[in-house]
Amino acid sequence: MKSIIKGVGHYVPEQVITNADLEKIMNTSNEWIIERTGIRERRYYKEGFDTTSNMGVKAAEMALERAKMHKSEIDLIIFATLSPDYNFPGSGVLLQRQMGLDTIPAFDIRQQCSGFIYGLSMADAFIKSGQYKNILLVGSEVQSNIIDHSDKGRNIAVIFGDGAGAVVISANEKENQKGILSTHIHSQGEFAGELILEHPGSIRKERITKEMLENEEHRAYMNGPAVFKHAVTRFMEAINEGLKANNLTSEDIDLLIPHQANLRISEYIQKKMNLSDNQVYNNIHKYGNTTSASIPIALSEAFAEGKIQENTLLCMAAFGSGFTWGSAFVRF
Repeated sequence: MKSIIKGVGHYVPEQVITNADLEKIMNTSNEWIIERTGIRERRYYKEGFDTTSNMGVKAAEMALERAKMHKSEIDLIIFATLSPDYNFPGSGVLLQRQMGLDTIPAFDIRQQCSGFIYGLSMADAFIKSGQYKNILLVGSEVQSNIIDHSDKGRNIAVIFGDGAGAVVISANEKENQKGILSTHIHSQGEFAGELILEHPGSIRKERITKEMLENEEHRAYMNGPAVFKHAVTRFMEAINEGLKANNLTSEDIDLLIPHQANLRISEYIQKKMNLSDNQVYNNIHKYGNTTSASIPIALSEAFAEGKIQENTLLCMAAFGSGFTWGSAFVRF
């Protein structure tokens, strides 16, 4: 029994925020942002129109359409997000309600930028065990409303955006080489404080106070140099781990889709692995870092552009808060 990615889909909000727009509200420049990150624009949600769950629904509907499947065939929902609609319940059950799905299990996972790879690994295990046959995996984020858009928060504000991606993962009983070849997931909790949104949380008697808000403790913190340093190392480790597990070399990779964290990270990996431009897919210039939605959005766009076809060997890799990281190798 193997797991195949049967359909891919994505959705991004209509509101485009360019670097020029950010120049108007903080001390930054288009040139600085492009040089440091490769990002030219990103999408922001529209209040009262876009939510984490309903963006996931739109991505899921596209994935189901491309898979030529009816929603009633889905028997498990995995929803990856760091920005759920509510503290509880999770966005997975909200998506379930909006799509009118039956009484199937649904749960959220909180692995941030590595969420999609973790979810893919979990879905693969569920299918190989025979417990489920068709799994909907969604990564969706609304991050623009938790970003500090002042000069103090600009190093984070210029990076992140909103969006959603989804895949349908199904059981494949045919005797062929297609499907998820392997997944590899890791974490190193000692660095959890280097990329963190601490409040509101349960570590204090009151989860949110006026003092926390005044001190902007409800905003995300990132130690950029530390994240970059660990990311380039762990990306390479996870990819090489997958190559070794499948007796492959970098030359065998038809397309690498890295988590869209920073174009400099992607370019570093490409150079170290001696990959051509045609072997790496990046769309960070359009959307910024959409965290758990990053890889499935890129996967969906690459598919639409004809870069993923039958028998394409695909490598996906991610690194994020936790620190967490991982890779997945898939034969389409």
